[in-house]
Order: sequence, then structure tokens, then C-alpha cells
Amino acid sequence: MNRIQEPLKLKANFRTLMIPAIVGLVLFLLLQIVLPTAADPELQTSVVITKEEASHAASEFAKDQLGFPVEEATETLVTYQSNSALYGYLTKEKKLDEYNKTYEQQYPYDVFRVRFTLPGLDALLVDVHMQTAAVISYTLDAAHSSYDRIELNTGAVRREMLLLAEGNMTLSEKQALAEPWLQRSGYDPASLELLTQEGEPKLEYADPSKSVLDAQLKLEFTFEDRQLRSYQQAFDVPEQHTAYVEKQTQNALMLTLIGYGLFTLVLGILAIVYSVKTRAHTSFKRGVFLALLLFVIQMLNTYNLMPVFKAQGMSSFGIAFMMIFYVIYSLVFSALLYFSLVGGDGLWRKEDGLNVWPRAKEPGYGPYVLDSMKLGYLWAFILLGIQSIIFIILSLTLNTWATTDSEQSPYNMLYPWLFPLMAWFAGISEEAVYRLFGIKMVKKIVRSTFVASLITSIIWALGHTLYPIYPIISRPIELVIIGLLFSYIFLRYGYLTAMFAHVIFNSTLMGISLILLRDATNVVMGAFYIALPALVAYVIYRFNPQKKEKPYTTAPPEAL
Repeated sequence: MNRIQEPLKLKANFRTLMIPAIVGLVLFLLLQIVLPTAADPELQTSVVITKEEASHAASEFAKDQLGFPVEEATETLVTYQSNSALYGYLTKEKKLDEYNKTYEQQYPYDVFRVRFTLPGLDALLVDVHMQTAAVISYTLDAAHSSYDRIELNTGAVRREMLLLAEGNMTLSEKQALAEPWLQRSGYDPASLELLTQEGEPKLEYADPSKSVLDAQLKLEFTFEDRQLRSYQQAFDVPEQHTAYVEKQTQNALMLTLIGYGLFTLVLGILAIVYSVKTRAHTSFKRGVFLALLLFVIQMLNTYNLMPVFKAQGMSSFGIAFMMIFYVIYSLVFSALLYFSLVGGDGLWRKEDGLNVWPRAKEPGYGPYVLDSMKLGYLWAFILLGIQSIIFIILSLTLNTWATTDSEQSPYNMLYPWLFPLMAWFAGISEEAVYRLFGIKMVKKIVRSTFVASLITSIIWALGHTLYPIYPIISRPIELVIIGLLFSYIFLRYGYLTAMFAHVIFNSTLMGISLILLRDATNVVMGAFYIALPALVAYVIYRFNPQKKEKPYTTAPPEAL
């Protein structure tokens, strides 16, 4: 990092970093893209149908098989849904390839769910195979249905409410309604094991001939007002696996709330305090642009997730409430970024005389930003390679496995190509909070730069425990290592290089996720986002005036 009186110049040997950057990029592409794709023939040959094709298949099924008036629907919503419990179980037990070859065509864990909503708010949900467009299951969600309220209850109360909603049907009456659907799906009812007894709600069968380890195929029917309400066919994972995931999720929530949320809140309060205490060495005009940019990105991302909210059956009031919540949350997080930038800049200037976050009006700022971007790409590629190695080590030592998360899938976004903007959200904010301000603030307490870097990296890492990766300690281990490397980049080169490295790291991962969607628009946009940091840096370099005035040592002028 430069001292305040020094000219802006990054002291880095680009040639020395070039070789490990190339190695890191090759390792990333090989271990996270090429080999997983080569090992799974489904990824090579499968072509995902469009949402329009899924909607058409569901519409034909609804009219021909159910007599549902889809032409009267006020809204047709297509979202991606995933049986994350089954996918996780298969991944954990290393049976995913076997399942894909044997059962995936008839019992997919990933589907397009088409929701037709009528004026009276009756809705039909039809699950469609994402490659074959075959209809897998359906649910009729009537506006007057009591099922949502019933699901809130447990035990005997829930059982009695379900029986009442069904219309006190006998077991034979349920079987009579279910049998045509079983035959239509190719089952011989006599060969199935009936799991439901007289006087129990729903109707459930098991197919003894179809199983993967302890996961067995089950066919479930629900009823309401003496009519068939839903038909689902899927593999049921063992209760032991479900209990393990639930326990891990509870632990992850506690770590997120206490280890990440509480300590980040403390850092935010301290950032406000030290913004005031160091005001003679910084400027409250700084950070406003980045805080506003962060707010805009977060709100765009929230709007982009509108299909997720609608798929959850939220009313217009519920969606409005959710938007208000995210406005407040985004304002709070933007304020956290703002005070972390101001307070962190002031602390480094006051106590160490270091210019960790240069001003746009300082001489040499344009070339400095350009070099920061170049270093950011080199370090991002190095980190991607290191991450790939960490994944392998965790898989071999902790048997780390991951499952799907439909709520974060690009398929469930209004505009998937907006998603990689979150790379800028993370890079700008997290490097400001946990590196620019966090390291200096914690060092005042522990008196050690390494320990301060470790503590802030742990806090940052614990904010990622709710990702569907198990055991939940896997992601914190990975990100503590990555966080320490981001800390080194910050301490060696300053905030802008660390920010660019973080943005490029995330942009590469998110950009490739768009490219893997394979359609032309997302392929182009994925490549664009990977290149965007370079474009931003070049624009700043190209249009930044190269002033010759003497660098200041006290309160700075206004800058970006």
C-alpha cells in the first residue's frame, strides 16, 4: 500500500503472478467445469426445454386430463423447482450417476412447475420434466382450500383436519380415484405396496421394485371435498438423512445469526463511531456513490426474484411487504458499507499514514485503478484454483456434498443476466466491512494483523453457512482460507485491488453459471460479466484527469 505522501503506484511483479494465475485458471476449469461435465453424460447431451414449451405441455395436460380451464387463467407462472432432499441424498451417497441412468427420465428431481391461476384464485400446479416436457405430477390448489392452514398443525390435530378436508372418504373410495392415474403412469396397482390404512388421511403407495439404497419410490395422492387434489411420484429419502439436514440447517442458522450477524452489527456500530473520531482524516462525502450503487444492485436483485415470491403463493400484499422489508434491509446494509468505507479510510490514514483507498482526484489515479484491475484478475484466477483444491480436500476428508437451491437458481429470475451484478455487491461491501475497516478495527483490540485478519475472515465466512453445502463447517473452512488470502491482497495492495479480485472471483463463477444455461443471450452476458471489471477499470483510466497537484495529507477533496 502507498503512504499518504507517496505517488499512487502499485508495487507488484505482474510476471511473477502470471504463472500461478494461469495454473489457477486451468485447475478451476478442469476441476469445476470440464471433469464434472465429462463425468455426467446428462450434462453433455441434455437440452433444457424453454419455459414456453413447459407451459404448453402443462396446458395440454390440464385441458385433456383434468378439464381445467387454462384459457381463463389470469396468470401463468413457470418456475424451476427441485427436490433438494433427494438430490442431496444421492450426492452424499455418491449415487447420483446411477440414479440419472436408471430413474431420472421418469422421476426427475428438477422440474419446471407451471402455475395456472384463475380469477377466483384457484390454481393448478403442474410439474414438467425439464428435458422431455413429460408431466410428472400435479396439484389443484383451490382458493377455499384449508390445506395451508392444516400444514401449520401437527399430530392428531393435523390428522383430523385432513380427514375433515377430504370429506371423510373411505380407503376404497380413495383407491378408486387413484387407480386410473396409476394405470396411466404404467403401474399395476396390485404390484404396489399400500402404505395407508383405513381412517388415515391421504393415500400412499410404495413400489418395492424401485429403490436407491434406502430411498424408495412412493406415490402419494391427496384429496379435498371428496375429489382428487394432487398426485405426486418421487423417491422418499430416509428420515435419518432428513433429520441430519434439519439439524445442520438449525446449526447454520445459529452460526449465521450469532457468528456473522451479531459481530457484523458490532462492526457497523464501531464504523459509525470511528467515522466521527477520524473525521479530520477522511471525508463524509466519500462512499456515498458506492453506498447508493449497492442499494440499487440489491433492489434490482430483489425485483429479479419476483418469480420466487409468486411461486411461494404470496399475495400482492405479501409481495409488497417483502419488498418493503428488502428496502429497509438494503438501506441498513448500504449504511454499513458507507460507514465502513469512511471509518476504515480514516483509521488507516490517522494511525498508519497509509492511503489504502485513494481518491479519484489524486495524481495517477487512473493508472492505479487499471493496475488494480490487472492484479485483481491475476489474484482471482489464483483463488479459483485454490478453491478447487480446497473442494477436493474437503470432499476427501469431510465427505463434503452439496444439494440444489431453487430460490437462488437463474431459472427463477425474471432476468438471469442481472444476477452477476451481485458479484459487485459482495466485492464492494465485504472488502470494505471485513478488510478495509474490520482488520484495522480488530487489530486495535488483538494487536496482531494476522489474528485480526483471521477473526474478520471467520466472521465473513460464517455468513455463508446457510448455503446448501454439508457438513455446514465445509463452507466456513473454505472461506476462512479464501478470506485470509483476500486479507493479504488488501494489506499488500489496498482496497481497490482486493475489491477487484473479489468482484472478478464472483463474476467468473456467476458468469459461467449463465454460460452453462447455453442459450445465446445468457452465454453472451456471462462472458460480458467476466470482462466487465476490465471495462469499468479502463473507463475510469480513460476519463480520469491526470492532475499534477500535490497529494494532500489532511481532509481530502470530494472523490468518487
